[in-house]
Amino acid sequence: MWGHFRHHRVNHKIKITIAPTLRRVTFMSVMSAIVMTSPGEPEVLRHQLVPRPEIQFPHQVLVQVKAASVNPIDTKLRRRGTLLHPGQPAILGCDGSGVVVACGSQVKRFQPGQAVYYCMGGLGGMTGSYAEFIVLPETALAPKPARLSFAEAAALPLVGITAWEALFDRGQVQAGETVLVHAGAGGVGHIALQLAKYRGAKVLTTVSSLAKGQFAQDLGADGVVYYRETDFGQAVQYATQGQGVDCALDTVGGETFHQTPAAVRYYGRVVTLLQPPPTGQGWEIARQRNLTIGYTLMLTPQTANLPQEQVRQTGILEQLADLVVAGRVRVNVAQTYPLAEAATAHRHLERGGFSGKLVLLPS
Repeated sequence: MWGHFRHHRVNHKIKITIAPTLRRVTFMSVMSAIVMTSPGEPEVLRHQLVPRPEIQFPHQVLVQVKAASVNPIDTKLRRRGTLLHPGQPAILGCDGSGVVVACGSQVKRFQPGQAVYYCMGGLGGMTGSYAEFIVLPETALAPKPARLSFAEAAALPLVGITAWEALFDRGQVQAGETVLVHAGAGGVGHIALQLAKYRGAKVLTTVSSLAKGQFAQDLGADGVVYYRETDFGQAVQYATQGQGVDCALDTVGGETFHQTPAAVRYYGRVVTLLQPPPTGQGWEIARQRNLTIGYTLMLTPQTANLPQEQVRQTGILEQLADLVVAGRVRVNVAQTYPLAEAATAHRHLERGGFSGKLVLLPS
């Protein structure tokens, strides 16, 4: 480490002479992060020190992460392995918020000290937000809404973009229509409910408990269906005088997808966030009713490397920020956890029973 040394005996003692250093010793900056090296249960999430990412290209920004959202996609990646580089060490976390630390030479929109929020990373191809720092392209960042705390801002991007694309891009929801949002107290659901109301629609939603029902009504739901006690298809038909809703957003999947077409009017629309079961009665009902079936997977710009779509999604973040400032959208953080307790947060998410989102606090 210190180069060569030689010794000489002097009065039977050893004298050590340090030769000129031949190699400079450098100390790498490190950060705290949650690292996954293999798929499995929450215990595979290890809290450890890793090299801090650095700006490599002129359009990149170094962000100190203040809060990182915990999403269902994180638990799926933890169980099954990452999408882009299976088997490689990965830092999860698709969205978050923080403060700009440094900017590449060609960054124009941001400067050090500015608060931002974003949805990018965490799929295996690049560092995610379960860490103290992250490097992102300038195009992935939007100014953090001043009205939101860092935890609230971190909770919004993935679910906000998902709800926006599902309702407005795929569902084409218009003022005066009736919309069914499944799991209206969930992460995507509680934002979708508010966006549909903002667009001028009447909103019906399904929930599992009285507490969640009250939460959904506080957000503006016009009708609440307790799906554990009531057949939601029949309830929706009753609420719409037998016509069905114009558009339904399926955030649950599985059997819920197959039950949903019966609650939608003829020539209506169903948008799902999940892969539907390949067979089942729902497909036949959808065909009989001439329904349009749409899919929303907001991670596609990353998995398919579509930079222009990433820019479009960042534009959605900017519009969401305007709605937050105007008081039209609020995000609910059910609980926060220190970064080191990411495994506990994953267990909580998989257990369910809460309204809104869970968030990690790296710093």
